[in-house]
Amino acid sequence: MEDLYAFAVAIAQEAGERLEQAHGTVTRSTVNYKGWRNLVTELDVEVEQLLISRIRDRYPDDSIRAEEGGGDRAEAELTATSRRWVIDPLDGTTNYVHRHPFYCVSIGVEDASGPLLGVVYAPRLEELFTARRGQGAALNGDPIRVSEESELSRSLLASGFAYAHGTDEDRNLRNWARLAGKCRGLRRCGSAALDLAYVADGRYDGFWELGLNPWDVAAGALLVLEAGGAVTDCGGGPSYHDGASIAASNARIHAQLLENLTF
Repeated sequence: MEDLYAFAVAIAQEAGERLEQAHGTVTRSTVNYKGWRNLVTELDVEVEQLLISRIRDRYPDDSIRAEEGGGDRAEAELTATSRRWVIDPLDGTTNYVHRHPFYCVSIGVEDASGPLLGVVYAPRLEELFTARRGQGAALNGDPIRVSEESELSRSLLASGFAYAHGTDEDRNLRNWARLAGKCRGLRRCGSAALDLAYVADGRYDGFWELGLNPWDVAAGALLVLEAGGAVTDCGGGPSYHDGASIAASNARIHAQLLENLTF
């Protein structure tokens, strides 16, 4: 685990350094679109290929699930001796293009027993969030814990909205409107991986979102769990790993959060 952890941190930092080298050079006129507002840049692809290359060289038998499609085309079921890397080379591409500092590299590793380790690195913020199964979560090497807030009315929550037009976006707008009158405040900053990391660090008391993907939540969900929080789908079940619906909190307000969500 220690070698795997050190390697994951090292490649996340390498990827973050590449993002910082190019910061400010990626403009709105140079981006492409995966959807009507779902941006992708050449840098997303470049950094993903960098991560995949490093993983393939070091752990050639591991499988890889990656946002921009550079990983394995067919995903075999994990066995007792296999592992899968779940990577997002740039979570918060829209922020990056607009020179907003809330973006990160997200790397998760899972085995047949579930999430094994997670790294969320926000280079512009100089924040490195890490977690290992059974060993807690940390920020820049120091242990972190979820908040102790027990009342939804005093909670700061975060969410986001699906890129595609459709029912997920509509439903979550209703969730947002409903919770706006029941909590201390809402934030929408544009990176689910960092939102989850902020729940782990006690900055947010809870987070929910619809229409995400595995690479958006793989690392962040483990951060929350290892920091003492709760992570479920929006119905309170265990099916959050695909990102279709996820709710994360300090555990104390989790039931109150779920009561106000439709999905």
